[in-house]
Amino acid sequence: MTDIPEGGAHPQQDGPRRGSLFAENPRIKARNRAEKRFRAYGIAAISIAMAFLCVLLFSIVKNGLPAFTQTYIQVDVTLDQEVLDPDATGDPAVIAQKTTFSYAPLIQAALVDRLAQSGIETEVTPDRLARILSSGAAAQLRNHVLANPEVVGETVEFDLLASSRVDGYMKGRVTREALARDPNLDAAHLEIIDALKAEGSVERRFNLDFITGTDASDSRPEEAGLGASVLGSFYMMLVVLLLALPIGVAASIYLEEFAPENRFTDLIEVNISNLAAVPSIVFGILGLAAFIQFAHLPASAPLVGGLVLTLMTLPTIIISTRASLRAVPPSIRDAALGVGASKMQATMHHVLPLAMPGILTGTILGLAQALGETAPLLLIGMVGFIASEYPDSFTSGFTDPNSAMPAQIYEWAKRADPAYYERAWGGIIVLLAFLLLMNIVAVLLRRRFERRW
Repeated sequence: MTDIPEGGAHPQQDGPRRGSLFAENPRIKARNRAEKRFRAYGIAAISIAMAFLCVLLFSIVKNGLPAFTQTYIQVDVTLDQEVLDPDATGDPAVIAQKTTFSYAPLIQAALVDRLAQSGIETEVTPDRLARILSSGAAAQLRNHVLANPEVVGETVEFDLLASSRVDGYMKGRVTREALARDPNLDAAHLEIIDALKAEGSVERRFNLDFITGTDASDSRPEEAGLGASVLGSFYMMLVVLLLALPIGVAASIYLEEFAPENRFTDLIEVNISNLAAVPSIVFGILGLAAFIQFAHLPASAPLVGGLVLTLMTLPTIIISTRASLRAVPPSIRDAALGVGASKMQATMHHVLPLAMPGILTGTILGLAQALGETAPLLLIGMVGFIASEYPDSFTSGFTDPNSAMPAQIYEWAKRADPAYYERAWGGIIVLLAFLLLMNIVAVLLRRRFERRW
């Protein structure tokens, strides 16, 4: 017997036909439309994210680029010997006894002479004329004379820093109307600047001191620089690298390859995962209590900042390192053990080299995260400290009070003078440049050490 009907026809052929396989039925059309909508949603989300990113980058560059330029005023100053070295001794020790108050009248006389030579008439009195210059101009002259005592008695051309208001006027940040209530400058000062600019004595050029210089007081924003805080961040990252990398990698290898599976190990793993989600300011409180109040380490020191950031970075490095070790196929371990290698040899000679790209990438990304942290530094005093000097030696860079790039940016942003707000944006550009460089290094290292199996 057979179930095939007479004539050999298939039973379904007697029913209605469902259409060709090459033609879309309504269900397939609906599914294709849904896929197109989902793809459009994804493209729209990426476009919106890129638009916000472009707006953010444009705002940072627009507000921060002016910080990399500064206004200088060219002045010929006569270093009067009767004022600086009345006895004509030429002794640097004698000249060093003259404070900046002795140089202020020389600057004032030089400005009066410059206006007279250029034929610029003004209603500004001579005692208020020097307000177009930075309050640190006298110190700039004094430092130059102390470094070159032989110039006493000569007329030397100096490029002196303009005041923050004049610099803001040259950058379009300060207007004549804004100076109506300013006790230091008025429209007459700006007319002098316009006249000096026309003859080439006022120039706005690249300000290298913003990158290499140190911080300044509230009254001298034009002299503030980021150099000391960059060095402070370097010392902190060095502490984090020397402590977090070996401790984190060693802990990860033990937990992933050697630790027994029991409740104690599970508890450690859960706590590591929880520590990675703890707010960074909690680590700052821990650092304040443990390293400053208990261990009596110096406040505002990069050493303390590095220790705090090490505690904060360790969970990130451990998690990323364990993920890299777990990504190595078990067959690598089995093959090594099969040819007589011990557990330690299989881990150190085979598993660890294959996991190295992920370990290096996770470490660098952890360092990049620590580089941009500000909250832990608030509680150990690195925000309130004005980093006005470089460390005396390499070792003192760890223990002497200093600041860090994110802390310096925060400090500038909360000051009243708009020039400091401009420098805060410029500091963000420098910080982003460092973060971008670290991410590029992470990608290059991953490609350099990556192995395929």
